[in-house]
Amino acid sequence: MTFILASGNIKIGEHRGVVHLPVIGTVDLDVVWTTLIAAAIVLGLGLLMRRKVTSGVPGKLQLFWETLVEQVGDLAESAIGPSGRRFVGLGATIFFFILVCNWLAFIPSGDPGILAPPTGDVNLPLALALIVIFLVHYNSVKARGRRGYLKHYAQPYAALTPINIIEEITKPITLTFRLFGNIFSGVLMIAVIVTLIPPYLSWIGLAIWKPFDELFIGAIQAYIFGLLTIIYLGMGMSTDEAH
Repeated sequence: MTFILASGNIKIGEHRGVVHLPVIGTVDLDVVWTTLIAAAIVLGLGLLMRRKVTSGVPGKLQLFWETLVEQVGDLAESAIGPSGRRFVGLGATIFFFILVCNWLAFIPSGDPGILAPPTGDVNLPLALALIVIFLVHYNSVKARGRRGYLKHYAQPYAALTPINIIEEITKPITLTFRLFGNIFSGVLMIAVIVTLIPPYLSWIGLAIWKPFDELFIGAIQAYIFGLLTIIYLGMGMSTDEAH
């Protein structure tokens, strides 16, 4: 994909290592390997923390995990109730995994980057969103029963059923494009800075924009995705309409 802007050609959406497989179609290998790298980092840090966990004075890694779990636990309990504690692992893992995916972009790796953020490609955010929405509906059926699950679409009035159905359909779409759009726009902004600003000045723009976008915005987007996961689970498992 190429955009012609001002005096430069800005190319976005390029990938390293594209293969075409029968049935599956096009596979972007850089998205695959950065996703696996992020997953390995999350898993590795989790196993390392488990080995070093102590009931005494916690280390920095344990303190980070305990703070993260406590915050997610409080959020889950306030949104769902005491039963929300079982989703703490899900919420914390989603947040930390997306955070690592977003922060990979901070490592210089060329153009297109070997470590480009996989969340800047629509496929990973879509996969995460579909997993979250599946879990929301699965737990909604468990909490409400099949009849209660179907009945909640007609709340508070039967006339609103089409709107409620449309709302459920759009949830994975908005969840996907909120994450993808923000990360992708950051990648595009970097391409604009590098292409349109003279080299002797572009490093200033990158020095300002890159930490703000990839560290701060990346953390905010990870938090929002994890927050919406817990909120959607809370809404899906709520039985208030039935009373």
